[in-house]
Amino acid sequence: MDFGVPREVWSGENRVGLTPAGADMLIRTGHRVYIEQGAGAAAGFADLAYLAINAQVVYSAEEAWRRAQVVVKVAPPTVDECGFFQGQALLSFLHLAVASTDLLNALRGDRITAIACEMIQTDDGACPVLHPMSEVAGRMAPVIAGSLLETMIAVSSGDEARGRGMLLGGIPGIPPANVVILGAGVVGRNAARAFLGLGAQVTVLDQDIARLRRLDEESGGRIVTMLATAYNIGKAVSFADVLIGAVYVPGQRAPLLVTRDMVRSMRPRAVIIDFSIDQGGCVETSRPTTHRAPIYVAEDVLHYCVPNVPARVARTSSHAWTNAVLPYLLMIGEVGVEEALRISRPLRRGLALYRGELPEPALR
Repeated sequence: MDFGVPREVWSGENRVGLTPAGADMLIRTGHRVYIEQGAGAAAGFADLAYLAINAQVVYSAEEAWRRAQVVVKVAPPTVDECGFFQGQALLSFLHLAVASTDLLNALRGDRITAIACEMIQTDDGACPVLHPMSEVAGRMAPVIAGSLLETMIAVSSGDEARGRGMLLGGIPGIPPANVVILGAGVVGRNAARAFLGLGAQVTVLDQDIARLRRLDEESGGRIVTMLATAYNIGKAVSFADVLIGAVYVPGQRAPLLVTRDMVRSMRPRAVIIDFSIDQGGCVETSRPTTHRAPIYVAEDVLHYCVPNVPARVARTSSHAWTNAVLPYLLMIGEVGVEEALRISRPLRRGLALYRGELPEPALR
Protein backbone atom coordinates (compact mmCIF):
# COMPACT_ATOMS: atom_id res chain seq x y z
CA MET A 1 0.00 0.00 0.00
CA ASP A 2 1.13 3.57 -0.67
CA PHE A 3 1.23 5.97 2.31
CA GLY A 4 1.70 9.71 1.81
CA VAL A 5 3.06 12.12 4.41
CA PRO A 6 2.72 15.78 3.35
CA ARG A 7 4.43 18.60 5.19
CA GLU A 8 2.16 20.25 7.77
CA VAL A 9 1.17 23.76 6.71
CA TRP A 10 -0.89 25.10 9.63
CA SER A 11 0.81 28.02 11.38
CA GLY A 12 3.15 26.71 14.08
CA GLU A 13 2.43 23.04 13.33
CA ASN A 14 5.89 21.49 13.59
CA ARG A 15 4.94 17.83 14.00
CA VAL A 16 5.19 15.25 11.23
CA GLY A 17 2.76 12.46 10.35
CA LEU A 18 5.40 9.71 10.47
CA THR A 19 8.84 9.65 12.03
CA PRO A 20 11.63 7.73 10.26
CA ALA A 21 11.09 4.87 12.74
CA GLY A 22 7.40 4.62 11.80
CA ALA A 23 8.09 4.88 8.08
CA ASP A 24 10.74 2.17 8.42
CA MET A 25 8.22 -0.21 10.00
CA LEU A 26 5.78 0.28 7.12
CA ILE A 27 8.49 -0.15 4.50
CA ARG A 28 9.79 -3.32 6.16
CA THR A 29 6.31 -4.83 5.89
CA GLY A 30 6.22 -4.22 2.14
CA HIS A 31 4.59 -0.80 1.80
CA ARG A 32 5.76 2.43 0.14
CA VAL A 33 6.04 5.75 1.98
CA TYR A 34 6.05 9.03 0.06
CA ILE A 35 7.14 11.92 2.26
CA GLU A 36 7.21 15.54 1.16
CA GLN A 37 10.61 17.20 1.20
CA GLY A 38 11.21 18.91 4.55
CA ALA A 39 8.13 17.40 6.21
CA GLY A 40 10.10 16.26 9.26
CA ALA A 41 12.61 19.12 9.44
CA ALA A 42 10.83 21.20 12.11
CA ALA A 43 10.62 18.11 14.36
CA GLY A 44 14.33 17.36 13.84
CA PHE A 45 14.02 14.61 11.19
CA ALA A 46 16.07 15.35 8.08
CA ASP A 47 15.16 14.07 4.62
CA LEU A 48 18.33 11.95 4.73
CA ALA A 49 16.90 9.99 7.66
CA TYR A 50 13.90 9.01 5.50
CA LEU A 51 16.04 8.24 2.46
CA ALA A 52 18.21 5.98 4.62
CA ILE A 53 15.23 3.69 5.29
CA ASN A 54 14.15 3.74 1.61
CA ALA A 55 11.25 6.13 1.93
CA GLN A 56 10.66 8.16 -1.22
CA VAL A 57 11.12 11.91 -0.74
CA VAL A 58 8.87 13.86 -3.12
CA TYR A 59 9.14 17.51 -3.90
CA SER A 60 5.60 18.85 -3.64
CA ALA A 61 2.58 18.46 -1.40
CA GLU A 62 0.51 17.51 -4.44
CA GLU A 63 2.76 14.53 -5.15
CA ALA A 64 2.68 13.35 -1.53
CA TRP A 65 -1.13 13.45 -1.64
CA ARG A 66 -1.80 12.12 -5.11
CA ARG A 67 0.64 9.19 -5.00
CA ALA A 68 -0.91 7.92 -1.77
CA GLN A 69 -3.77 5.55 -1.13
CA VAL A 70 -3.66 6.60 2.53
CA VAL A 71 -2.55 10.08 3.64
CA VAL A 72 -1.17 10.41 7.17
CA LYS A 73 -0.94 13.84 8.75
CA VAL A 74 -1.39 15.45 12.16
CA ALA A 75 -3.38 18.64 11.59
CA PRO A 76 -6.65 18.85 9.62
CA PRO A 77 -6.27 19.61 5.91
CA THR A 78 -6.29 23.26 4.92
CA VAL A 79 -8.50 24.67 2.18
CA ASP A 80 -5.51 24.60 -0.20
CA GLU A 81 -4.83 20.94 0.58
CA CYS A 82 -8.43 20.09 -0.24
CA GLY A 83 -7.46 20.64 -3.87
CA PHE A 84 -5.37 17.46 -3.69
CA PHE A 85 -8.26 15.22 -2.68
CA GLN A 86 -9.00 12.39 -5.10
CA GLY A 87 -10.82 9.81 -3.00
CA GLN A 88 -7.90 8.77 -0.79
CA ALA A 89 -8.24 7.61 2.78
CA LEU A 90 -7.10 10.20 5.33
CA LEU A 91 -5.91 9.70 8.90
CA SER A 92 -5.43 12.90 10.89
CA PHE A 93 -6.93 15.00 13.62
CA LEU A 94 -10.07 16.54 12.10
CA HIS A 95 -12.25 18.08 14.86
CA LEU A 96 -15.15 18.18 12.42
CA ALA A 97 -17.61 19.27 15.13
CA VAL A 98 -16.05 22.74 14.90
CA ALA A 99 -14.53 22.56 11.40
CA SER A 100 -15.29 25.01 8.61
CA THR A 101 -18.03 24.16 6.16
CA ASP A 102 -15.43 24.51 3.37
CA LEU A 103 -13.42 21.59 4.76
CA LEU A 104 -16.48 19.46 5.35
CA ASN A 105 -17.84 20.13 1.87
CA ALA A 106 -14.47 19.31 0.30
CA LEU A 107 -14.27 16.01 2.20
CA ARG A 108 -17.79 15.11 1.15
CA GLY A 109 -17.46 16.30 -2.42
CA ASP A 110 -14.35 14.23 -3.12
CA ARG A 111 -15.76 11.11 -1.46
CA ILE A 112 -12.94 10.97 1.08
CA THR A 113 -12.85 8.22 3.69
CA ALA A 114 -11.60 10.17 6.69
CA ILE A 115 -10.62 8.75 10.05
CA ALA A 116 -10.53 11.38 12.80
CA CYS A 117 -7.74 10.22 15.06
CA GLU A 118 -9.15 12.08 18.06
CA MET A 119 -12.28 9.91 17.77
CA ILE A 120 -10.53 6.52 17.66
CA GLN A 121 -11.78 4.95 20.90
CA THR A 122 -11.27 1.55 22.53
CA ASP A 123 -14.02 -0.43 24.26
CA ASP A 124 -13.04 0.98 27.66
CA GLY A 125 -13.49 4.56 26.44
CA ALA A 126 -9.80 5.40 26.00
CA CYS A 127 -8.66 7.43 22.99
CA PRO A 128 -5.29 5.82 22.13
CA VAL A 129 -4.11 8.34 19.52
CA LEU A 130 -5.34 11.44 21.33
CA HIS A 131 -4.01 10.14 24.68
CA PRO A 132 -0.27 10.86 24.17
CA MET A 133 -1.01 14.32 22.75
CA SER A 134 -3.14 15.02 25.82
CA GLU A 135 -0.30 13.85 28.05
CA VAL A 136 2.07 16.26 26.34
CA ALA A 137 -0.39 19.16 26.60
CA GLY A 138 -1.07 18.49 30.28
CA ARG A 139 2.60 18.34 31.15
CA MET A 140 3.25 21.54 29.19
CA ALA A 141 0.59 23.42 31.21
CA PRO A 142 2.88 24.54 34.08
CA VAL A 143 5.55 25.65 31.59
CA ILE A 144 3.05 27.89 29.82
CA ALA A 145 1.28 29.09 32.97
CA GLY A 146 4.53 29.85 34.76
CA SER A 147 5.70 32.14 31.97
CA LEU A 148 2.33 33.92 31.74
CA LEU A 149 2.28 34.59 35.49
CA GLU A 150 5.59 36.42 35.28
CA THR A 151 5.71 40.21 35.43
CA MET A 152 6.28 40.29 31.71
CA ILE A 153 5.26 42.48 28.86
CA ALA A 154 4.32 40.51 25.75
CA VAL A 155 2.70 42.09 22.74
CA SER A 156 -0.05 39.95 21.23
CA SER A 157 -2.85 41.24 19.01
CA GLY A 158 -1.82 44.76 19.98
CA ASP A 159 -2.35 44.18 23.72
CA GLU A 160 0.14 44.63 26.51
CA ALA A 161 -0.02 41.43 28.55
CA ARG A 162 1.51 41.84 32.00
CA GLY A 163 1.27 38.81 34.29
CA ARG A 164 0.39 38.78 37.98
CA GLY A 165 4.06 38.44 38.91
CA MET A 166 3.63 35.16 40.80
CA LEU A 167 5.78 32.09 41.26
CA LEU A 168 3.66 28.98 40.78
CA GLY A 169 5.00 27.24 43.87
CA GLY A 170 5.55 30.29 46.05
CA ILE A 171 8.35 30.30 48.64
CA PRO A 172 8.36 29.97 52.45
CA GLY A 173 6.12 32.73 53.78
CA ILE A 174 4.57 33.41 50.37
CA PRO A 175 1.60 31.25 49.26
CA PRO A 176 1.65 29.38 45.94
CA ALA A 177 -0.59 30.11 42.98
CA ASN A 178 -4.11 28.68 42.93
CA VAL A 179 -4.56 26.49 39.87
CA VAL A 180 -8.08 25.37 38.91
CA ILE A 181 -8.46 22.58 36.34
CA LEU A 182 -11.76 21.81 34.63
CA GLY A 183 -11.71 18.14 33.69
CA ALA A 184 -9.99 15.12 35.24
CA GLY A 185 -9.29 13.31 31.97
CA VAL A 186 -5.85 12.73 30.50
CA VAL A 187 -5.00 16.43 30.09
CA GLY A 188 -6.39 17.36 33.49
CA ARG A 189 -4.66 14.55 35.39
CA ASN A 190 -1.30 15.21 33.79
CA ALA A 191 -1.62 18.94 34.37
CA ALA A 192 -2.64 18.41 38.00
CA ARG A 193 0.36 16.20 38.73
CA ALA A 194 2.75 18.61 37.01
CA PHE A 195 1.41 21.67 38.85
CA LEU A 196 1.44 19.78 42.14
CA GLY A 197 5.05 18.80 41.58
CA LEU A 198 5.95 22.49 41.33
CA GLY A 199 4.20 23.28 44.60
CA ALA A 200 1.05 24.98 43.31
CA GLN A 201 -2.31 24.70 45.09
CA VAL A 202 -4.36 22.53 42.71
CA THR A 203 -8.15 22.15 42.49
CA VAL A 204 -9.72 19.81 39.93
CA LEU A 205 -13.40 19.72 38.95
CA ASP A 206 -15.12 16.93 37.03
CA GLN A 207 -18.58 15.39 36.73
CA ASP A 208 -17.20 11.89 37.28
CA ILE A 209 -16.75 11.10 40.97
CA ALA A 210 -14.70 7.99 40.13
CA ARG A 211 -12.14 10.16 38.31
CA LEU A 212 -11.95 12.56 41.23
CA ARG A 213 -11.56 9.69 43.69
CA ARG A 214 -8.71 8.26 41.61
CA LEU A 215 -6.96 11.63 41.51
CA ASP A 216 -7.40 12.08 45.25
CA GLU A 217 -5.87 8.66 45.93
CA GLU A 218 -2.97 9.21 43.53
CA SER A 219 -2.08 12.55 45.10
CA GLY A 220 -2.47 11.40 48.70
CA GLY A 221 -5.21 13.97 49.21
CA ARG A 222 -2.98 16.89 48.18
CA ILE A 223 -5.23 17.81 45.23
CA VAL A 224 -8.56 19.44 46.10
CA THR A 225 -11.41 17.85 44.14
CA MET A 226 -14.89 19.27 43.48
CA LEU A 227 -17.93 18.09 41.56
CA ALA A 228 -18.28 20.17 38.39
CA THR A 229 -21.60 21.90 39.05
CA ALA A 230 -22.25 25.42 37.77
CA TYR A 231 -22.09 26.74 41.35
CA ASN A 232 -18.78 25.03 42.13
CA ILE A 233 -17.23 26.09 38.82
CA GLY A 234 -18.16 29.72 39.47
CA LYS A 235 -16.74 29.54 42.99
CA ALA A 236 -13.47 27.91 41.91
CA VAL A 237 -12.95 30.22 38.94
CA SER A 238 -13.24 33.29 41.18
CA PHE A 239 -10.15 32.36 43.21
CA ALA A 240 -8.03 30.97 40.37
CA ASP A 241 -4.70 32.51 39.45
CA VAL A 242 -4.54 29.93 36.64
CA LEU A 243 -7.60 28.31 35.03
CA ILE A 244 -7.06 25.26 32.83
CA GLY A 245 -9.82 24.13 30.44
CA ALA A 246 -9.35 20.39 29.90
CA VAL A 247 -12.79 19.21 28.79
CA TYR A 248 -13.22 16.75 25.93
CA VAL A 249 -16.28 14.96 24.54
CA PRO A 250 -15.29 12.69 21.60
CA GLY A 251 -16.67 13.95 18.31
CA GLN A 252 -18.59 16.85 19.84
CA ARG A 253 -18.10 20.51 20.63
CA ALA A 254 -16.72 21.13 24.10
CA PRO A 255 -19.41 22.21 26.58
CA LEU A 256 -19.30 25.88 27.58
CA LEU A 257 -18.61 25.79 31.32
CA VAL A 258 -17.16 29.22 32.12
CA THR A 259 -19.25 32.27 31.29
CA ARG A 260 -17.99 35.78 30.62
CA ASP A 261 -19.35 36.85 34.02
CA MET A 262 -17.25 34.14 35.66
CA VAL A 263 -14.18 35.44 33.82
CA ARG A 264 -14.96 38.95 35.09
CA SER A 265 -14.91 37.58 38.64
CA MET A 266 -11.31 36.39 38.29
CA ARG A 267 -8.34 38.21 39.75
CA PRO A 268 -6.80 40.90 37.52
CA ARG A 269 -4.22 39.45 35.13
CA ALA A 270 -5.04 35.87 36.02
CA VAL A 271 -4.38 33.28 33.31
CA ILE A 272 -6.75 31.07 31.30
CA ILE A 273 -5.29 28.21 29.25
CA ASP A 274 -8.12 26.63 27.27
CA PHE A 275 -6.91 23.27 25.96
CA SER A 276 -10.48 22.57 24.80
CA ILE A 277 -10.15 25.23 22.10
CA ASP A 278 -9.63 22.66 19.33
CA GLN A 279 -13.18 21.48 20.13
CA GLY A 280 -14.56 25.01 20.36
CA GLY A 281 -13.37 25.93 23.86
CA CYS A 282 -15.03 25.62 27.27
CA VAL A 283 -14.70 29.32 28.20
CA GLU A 284 -17.02 31.93 26.70
CA THR A 285 -14.19 34.42 26.15
CA SER A 286 -11.91 31.90 24.42
CA ARG A 287 -10.99 32.17 20.75
CA PRO A 288 -8.25 30.29 18.86
CA THR A 289 -4.77 31.78 18.81
CA THR A 290 -1.49 30.67 17.25
CA HIS A 291 2.04 29.93 18.43
CA ARG A 292 3.12 33.16 16.75
CA ALA A 293 0.52 35.25 18.64
CA PRO A 294 -0.62 33.01 21.51
CA ILE A 295 -1.95 35.53 24.04
CA TYR A 296 -4.73 38.07 24.22
CA VAL A 297 -6.42 39.91 27.09
CA ALA A 298 -10.18 39.78 27.69
CA GLU A 299 -11.90 41.04 30.85
CA ASP A 300 -8.41 41.84 32.23
CA VAL A 301 -7.48 38.13 32.10
CA LEU A 302 -4.69 36.66 29.96
CA HIS A 303 -5.97 34.00 27.54
CA TYR A 304 -3.80 31.31 25.93
CA CYS A 305 -5.89 29.34 23.42
CA VAL A 306 -3.50 27.61 21.02
CA PRO A 307 -5.13 24.48 19.53
CA ASN A 308 -1.92 22.54 18.86
CA VAL A 309 0.12 22.96 22.04
CA PRO A 310 2.07 19.68 21.55
CA ALA A 311 3.68 21.24 18.45
CA ARG A 312 5.81 23.28 20.89
CA VAL A 313 7.74 20.06 21.55
CA ALA A 314 7.47 18.66 18.05
CA ARG A 315 10.08 15.91 18.27
CA THR A 316 8.59 14.29 21.39
CA SER A 317 5.07 14.76 20.05
CA SER A 318 5.89 13.27 16.63
CA HIS A 319 7.37 10.18 18.26
CA ALA A 320 4.31 9.86 20.50
CA TRP A 321 1.91 10.37 17.57
CA THR A 322 3.70 7.76 15.44
CA ASN A 323 3.76 5.21 18.26
CA ALA A 324 0.00 5.63 18.69
CA VAL A 325 -1.11 5.64 15.04
CA LEU A 326 1.31 3.02 13.68
CA PRO A 327 -0.67 -0.10 14.76
CA TYR A 328 -3.69 1.17 12.80
CA LEU A 329 -1.55 1.95 9.74
CA LEU A 330 -0.05 -1.54 9.83
CA MET A 331 -3.53 -3.04 10.05
CA ILE A 332 -4.73 -0.94 7.11
CA GLY A 333 -1.65 -1.89 5.13
CA GLU A 334 -2.24 -5.58 5.77
CA VAL A 335 -5.97 -5.87 5.06
CA GLY A 336 -6.99 -2.58 3.42
CA VAL A 337 -9.04 0.34 4.70
CA GLU A 338 -12.49 -1.22 4.44
CA GLU A 339 -11.55 -4.51 6.09
CA ALA A 340 -9.65 -2.69 8.84
CA LEU A 341 -12.77 -0.66 9.58
CA ARG A 342 -14.83 -3.84 9.67
CA ILE A 343 -12.61 -5.76 12.11
CA SER A 344 -11.46 -2.90 14.37
CA ARG A 345 -14.11 -1.29 16.56
CA PRO A 346 -11.73 1.48 17.78
CA LEU A 347 -10.89 2.43 14.19
CA ARG A 348 -14.56 2.29 13.20
CA ARG A 349 -15.45 4.70 16.02
CA GLY A 350 -13.00 7.16 14.48
CA LEU A 351 -14.66 7.03 11.08
CA ALA A 352 -15.76 10.60 10.37
CA LEU A 353 -16.60 10.15 6.68
CA TYR A 354 -17.00 7.05 4.56
CA ARG A 355 -16.69 7.83 0.86
CA GLY A 356 -17.92 11.34 1.57
CA GLU A 357 -20.83 10.37 3.79
CA LEU A 358 -21.17 11.20 7.51
CA PRO A 359 -21.84 7.99 9.45
CA GLU A 360 -21.54 9.53 12.93
CA PRO A 361 -24.92 10.81 14.21
CA ALA A 362 -23.37 13.53 16.37
CA LEU A 363 -21.46 14.93 13.39
CA ARG A 364 -24.55 14.83 11.20
